[in-house]
Amino acid sequence: MLGLTIEQLSYMLRGTGWTIALSLLGFVGGTLLGLPLALMRSSGSRTARLLSSAFVQIVQGIPLPVIMFVVYFGISIGGYNVPALAAAGLAMTLYSSAYLGEIWKGCIQAVPKTQWEAGECLALTPTQRFVNIILPQAIRIAIPPTVGFMVQIVKNTSYSVVIGFFDLTYSAKVLNNSTFMPFTVFTIAAVLYFAICFPMSMIARRFERRLQRT
Repeated sequence: MLGLTIEQLSYMLRGTGWTIALSLLGFVGGTLLGLPLALMRSSGSRTARLLSSAFVQIVQGIPLPVIMFVVYFGISIGGYNVPALAAAGLAMTLYSSAYLGEIWKGCIQAVPKTQWEAGECLALTPTQRFVNIILPQAIRIAIPPTVGFMVQIVKNTSYSVVIGFFDLTYSAKVLNNSTFMPFTVFTIAAVLYFAICFPMSMIARRFERRLQRT
């Protein structure tokens, strides 16, 4: 099929599976770290805002492949033999959290101030106002850009090839080196990436259109 054997196609599909696994790891880790960052960026504490802002600026100012190198070899220098999956997952977590934190901070701040004032009029505490009034509205606003960013996470997992992590890009690279059919191999890889990303892009657009109608 397309000049490749069933075994070779299966090899690329295994790489695709690991791409999905790394994407999920990066998104879940980014969510767990990104939400506190968004809250810190939106808090009334100047110290919290400065610390979270410094983290975001540092991570966003460093290319993802460099972050992967630093995590992978930095932990190794400490005497720990870290698996490529763990290093890539940690790097993706740091990268995702910085961007998700900014996305969610913007969504929290996009909730009209009158909603905060309404909660204050009801004599709710700041925590009650945030949990019961602001957060549900912010989540609704955040769904389209969050799903859209998940597409970027999937595509950026390809950078894990720099530390030897076995994903779709790595499997395509190995097959290309053995078959010398770069056009065929990387076209198939592109189709597989598209098959993962396109449904998420459509979901993000659907949510965005729904928000515009309401």
